[in-house]
Amino acid sequence: MGAARVGGGGYRRTVTPPRTATGSASPSARAGSRRRGARPSGTELLAAAVGAVPGGAARPGQQQMTTAIEECVTSGEHLLVQAGTGTGKSLAYLAPALTVDGPVVVSTATLALQSQLVDHDLPRLADAVEPLLGRRPTFAVLKGRHHYLCLARLDNSTEEEPEDTLFDAPAARPGGGTKWLGEAGRLGKQIERVRDWAEKTATGDRDELDPGVDDQAWRLVSMPARECVGATRCPFGQECFAEASRARAREADIVVTNHSLLAVDMLADRHIVPPHKLLIVDEAHELADRVSSAAQAELVPELIDRSTRRARPLLRPETAEALTAAGDALAVGLAEAPAGRLTAGLPAPLREACTLLDAATRSALDAIGDIKSDDPDPVRKQQAKAALDDLSTTAQRLLEEAEHDVAWVEKNDSGSRRALVVAPLSVAGTLATHLYDERTVVATSATLALGGRFDTVARALGLDAPPVPASPAAASLAARTGAGRPAAETPGRRLVDPATVPATEGPGWRSLDVGSPFDYARQGILYVAAHLPRPSVSGLPEAAGEELLGLVEALGGRTLGLFSSRRAAQQAAELLRARTDLPVLLQGEEALPLLVRRFREERSSCLFGVMSLWQGVDVPGDACQLVVIDRLPFPRPDEPLAAARAAAVDAGGGSGFAAVSVPIAAVRLAQGVGRLIRATGDRGVVAVLDSRLETARGYGPFLRRSLPPFWYTTRPEVARGALQRLATT
Repeated sequence: MGAARVGGGGYRRTVTPPRTATGSASPSARAGSRRRGARPSGTELLAAAVGAVPGGAARPGQQQMTTAIEECVTSGEHLLVQAGTGTGKSLAYLAPALTVDGPVVVSTATLALQSQLVDHDLPRLADAVEPLLGRRPTFAVLKGRHHYLCLARLDNSTEEEPEDTLFDAPAARPGGGTKWLGEAGRLGKQIERVRDWAEKTATGDRDELDPGVDDQAWRLVSMPARECVGATRCPFGQECFAEASRARAREADIVVTNHSLLAVDMLADRHIVPPHKLLIVDEAHELADRVSSAAQAELVPELIDRSTRRARPLLRPETAEALTAAGDALAVGLAEAPAGRLTAGLPAPLREACTLLDAATRSALDAIGDIKSDDPDPVRKQQAKAALDDLSTTAQRLLEEAEHDVAWVEKNDSGSRRALVVAPLSVAGTLATHLYDERTVVATSATLALGGRFDTVARALGLDAPPVPASPAAASLAARTGAGRPAAETPGRRLVDPATVPATEGPGWRSLDVGSPFDYARQGILYVAAHLPRPSVSGLPEAAGEELLGLVEALGGRTLGLFSSRRAAQQAAELLRARTDLPVLLQGEEALPLLVRRFREERSSCLFGVMSLWQGVDVPGDACQLVVIDRLPFPRPDEPLAAARAAAVDAGGGSGFAAVSVPIAAVRLAQGVGRLIRATGDRGVVAVLDSRLETARGYGPFLRRSLPPFWYTTRPEVARGALQRLATT
């Protein structure tokens, strides 16, 4: 599929039929091939896929997961599966997916996993199972509309756009000032490069543009879903890349998408993702947060200003001035309000700004009217309407001050961002209503069984999971993990193996923990520095710094440091740079992919960072043999949503800390600890410099039960001795 440029910068394209990523089989051809002969089972397809991998071997947990998915597809039950690192869970769910008629949707939280599925797992699976199926299975990637090049926007990008003028007025730019001429020239060069690419690309997918362009340039050539007029009204509708991606998804056996688009699809009554019988949610511990983000809205003065400039040609001067006045009122209100959650309702200046904005946007929308077939520029008109409608809806939502919403003022350290934000207190109801209807859902992750049970995650995902009363088995489980033990520890205590955790189930769903092929008790040690004082101040306490220094020196580097704050990470880096000759890499000093590559290649290096490192780093082998966590990753008291949810539980007579903060810390801690053992040959130590993991009687055992079953100690000489032995290997 190519594009030919015509006069005025426009495009006319030769349209080729949408293709899946691995072939062009039509739905009828696929259905016919499935009717011929007996269909292979998921376990048979899994065996073929594993057998095609050099050195591939059957993994019991992988087989168990595949069988459970097949059973749930037949019964209609939903399934929660905890599959530890090394299980091979991707193949475990992709193989049974090929036994289901129609598209099967796989949703991931991260681009890294999406790329792994599309670039590696699915092509290998398609090669391996083609002889069994009698055809090559097909797959497609489905992303949000704004990820694709919009030919209508590109066609208009030669004109000076009212919301993105070449020289913005000072008031339109954070911090004031006029756009530098060199910046405008750079932007123009990027747009021209996109034009050249548009003549060659078959998909219009931004990820395929190499080298890429920055976000500002891409906004000029892409179209958010809310601003799209639809294929039937758009002059480029027949050539639309986003529509072509949806067509490919409808024809594919497996559709790979992301949690953010899945969340938008649920909130839009399931009109985006193609109809399907089976949904597989990988990295499921991230889903609720992504749905919450999709349901979040904000008011920003700069956004009001851009929306006003976009709509101005369609409005009378006094209507446009009312919008400008509302934006100015919001800027004043945000300047006066401190950052943080609004627990007593909207302050008067912000309430007045929202009231002005609501009235101004309503008047502007009435003035613009409906989009008609004879409108000279329906695309621009729809863009203006969508932006104003979003502002109106958000202003009304904030003015309503509903009990199910949380509002807060957000500001960054530099003061360049000021926003009034609103988000749902909980999305469990949304998930209960929209996630499970008319499809079987398989939710999987390495961190679903918090505290040894699935109840907490099940409720967060909208499933009915009534509290389970204590039982002899639960009491035994607590005893094995140290619940009720005195602070003095038993040397060599082994944490509970997930395989011994009893399954949890509820109405219409069940759970399964398939464990991990790794022998955690032989491969790794979990060391808790129980002798350190309870952390009380921000940053890195002196005693914790000395403990960190001793551990790193014992190993000679090879350390991934996961810190609760940038200040703590920076203090740790400064300490090691001052007192050792080891290379210390600090997140923020260079691009993260470059830092991770250097950490992997430089054997004696240390990499220190904050939350994005807790689940975004995969460094198998001896490059990472010590993972240090400075303190338990509870949400900060100033995190508005977590604080509001905890307060709601407290108001209902429960413990907000236990119900909200502890589960959040459990997921984060398990993700961070999981950075150590990434392959069967890995060895090392996880060191937690927060004594509360051992001494806190209430939540310490719960957090430890959420972790892999490492050999456990609180004796510093044991941890340092193990590291010294590793240093010689």
